[in-house]
Amino acid sequence: MIYPFSLKEVSLTVGAVLILSHALAFVMGTPLRHSLVALPRSRVAGTILLLVATVWSLLLVASMDLGEFTPLRNVLLGLIAVGAVLAWMFVEEFLAVRSLGVIALLAAEPLLEAAFLRPEPARLLVVVLAYLWAIAGLFWVGMPYTLRDQIAWVTAAPARWNASALAGLLYGAALVACSIRFF
Repeated sequence: MIYPFSLKEVSLTVGAVLILSHALAFVMGTPLRHSLVALPRSRVAGTILLLVATVWSLLLVASMDLGEFTPLRNVLLGLIAVGAVLAWMFVEEFLAVRSLGVIALLAAEPLLEAAFLRPEPARLLVVVLAYLWAIAGLFWVGMPYTLRDQIAWVTAAPARWNASALAGLLYGAALVACSIRFF
């Protein structure tokens, strides 16, 4: 196991983050929608998200068992750092989206690991969310315009924005309730 988190901790934390972020989206609808529309092409947001993805990747490779690739640990760490610098220098188009996609891929693993071999059917709430993040992450890295289109669709109508915020709020509440009741 790479991450030492229990299913209760993961579902409680992710549920709380979903509740807080979607409540904020519900309350601060208009200003947040305008900020979100600018996110895909934001160089500042791209730099911050790339830094988060790079540090997370470096910490992960530095601490995990690489098996037969353990002698190459320093090479891999160097490649991650060089790759991040090169991406920052030469990938100006949708850097924020691609970095967010990498973070979504990295974030899916602790959720899946926490739910691994657990008997409770409620664990599927965590598993489904992890796979949604992984699939979205793959699309955002490979076809970054999809996040721009998703943001445009959600922000086009206040009803869609509010429905999305409410859906995230309810999903977070379900995760928190399951972490208290079942895990």
